[in-house]
Amino acid sequence: MAVKFDGKKTGLFAAGVLFGTAGIKLLSSKDAKKVYTGCTAAVLRMKDCIMKIAANVQDNCEDIYAGAVQINDDRKAAAAEYEDESATEDVELEEAKSEESECGCGCSEQ
Repeated sequence: MAVKFDGKKTGLFAAGVLFGTAGIKLLSSKDAKKVYTGCTAAVLRMKDCIMKIAANVQDNCEDIYAGAVQINDDRKAAAAEYEDESATEDVELEEAKSEESECGCGCSEQ
């Protein structure tokens, strides 16, 4: 039983180990930590800015919603008042018609 070594696969494995080891050392260096710290600080600043914008948008949406509810309530009240007035006018009109007719049947003959 002879074991054959494939040069290409062995070379790729060795290169992976080499780059992996170099990558770990590069990622744990002081310069890399400074870059990571700077990037993390920038992300946190960006998060704060976005949260302020989101809170402002949410406040504006709440104001718009409250205004829309108030408009709808006003329209309902105006419609209810109009219905009450028209019902009163209809009753008064019918009473006036019945008083005008002499025969009392509701016809328009006099």
